[in-house]
Amino acid sequence: MDSNKNFIKAQNFDILIVDDTPENIRFLSTLLIEQGYQVRKALTGKMALTAAQATVPDLILLDINMPQMNGYETCKLLKENEETASVPIIFLSALNDVVDKVTAFQAGGVDFISKPFQFEEVLMRIQTHLQIRALQSQLHLKNTQLEKALESLKQMQGQLLRKEKLSGLGQLVAGVCHEINNPVSFIAGNLKPANDSIQTLLKLIDAYQKEYPEPSPVMQLLLEEAELDFLATDLQNMMKSMRTGVDRIGSIVLALRIFSRLGESDIKSTNVHECIDSTLLLLHHRFAERSTMPDIEIIKNYGNLPLITCHSSEMNQVFLNLFINAIDALHQKSEHFNAVNETPTIQITTELKSPKLVVIRIKDNGIGISDLVEKHLFEPFFTTKPVGQGIGLGLATSYQIVVERHKGNLSYSATSGVTEFIIEIPTTLSDSPPYEE
Repeated sequence: MDSNKNFIKAQNFDILIVDDTPENIRFLSTLLIEQGYQVRKALTGKMALTAAQATVPDLILLDINMPQMNGYETCKLLKENEETASVPIIFLSALNDVVDKVTAFQAGGVDFISKPFQFEEVLMRIQTHLQIRALQSQLHLKNTQLEKALESLKQMQGQLLRKEKLSGLGQLVAGVCHEINNPVSFIAGNLKPANDSIQTLLKLIDAYQKEYPEPSPVMQLLLEEAELDFLATDLQNMMKSMRTGVDRIGSIVLALRIFSRLGESDIKSTNVHECIDSTLLLLHHRFAERSTMPDIEIIKNYGNLPLITCHSSEMNQVFLNLFINAIDALHQKSEHFNAVNETPTIQITTELKSPKLVVIRIKDNGIGISDLVEKHLFEPFFTTKPVGQGIGLGLATSYQIVVERHKGNLSYSATSGVTEFIIEIPTTLSDSPPYEE
């Protein structure tokens, strides 16, 4: 009998026949071998499990009525095993009730053929399920290749973001910062006088209302149209929003100034504590910007560290990213601090772990890290922040700077409400890791 040309070659596949009747096995195996299949035989469910685990077959023909362990039980055990779970199982049985067929499919079977059967039907169903399995394997392979390609693309994007060294980038950003600073400084300098003038005008209007409680009809109409009470409140809110916007622009300008120096080749002896302190100074405005929570407390436990040889501006970027994330985590938990009388805290600890290894720990008592976020923590461009928020370059870039550029390690520990990032960095740049796992 000729097989359909659309199906893959039979000799590529190994079929396991499981039946407690030797005559049935002989009959099926003879016919399948004639078609070019490799055939193995098992008389019991236990023998089938052993044979399938020894060499995983491409397809199983399984009888239902067998002693000690029936076909349903055998099928369930095969599906529970990770190695054999994907093997298609076709039930061959004299049972022909709907309940029997439903039970077979519930156990994990892909098809059900009632005895007595026509071999042509069995052969076509075998070919169909083998073809489906082959296509599934190809699809899985393609998906794996796509996932690897996507991961490679993400890594490439992250590296491009960090290693961008276009000519004049630093001067361009510095110029933009300078140009932004001028109008922002003008606006910031006039916000307080403008607010004072608004308050004076509001006081003047209030005094007029008290002196002349019965305005003319024309004035009464103007007051109603202006909605004076709403206007007075809204003006104060607008001034507050403008102040917040100016502060936000200022923080972005500071971050841009740091970023404009990231492309420099600045390998030099560096005081880690000075880097940390300067970064904290840039972010000082954020430590007390929430009225719904106490000021953020900074606790420094500095050890006696030597100067380390590193890309200092890149390490500044790492500190900036980690501190911004810690501050954001504390702000997200802002209402909780007042409720339990707890102080929002960022704790920085440094130590010389060995003559060649410095450890920096940055711990906060914010919202912690969820299981979902943990899975993507160091992926390029992953963020939990809303669109338009956050000026850091991400943990993926920090990881590349510490691990790839400095041959160190960046890890974290997260418990309920406490997150700690641990930076391990060698005291000198080297081509080999400074420690062994």
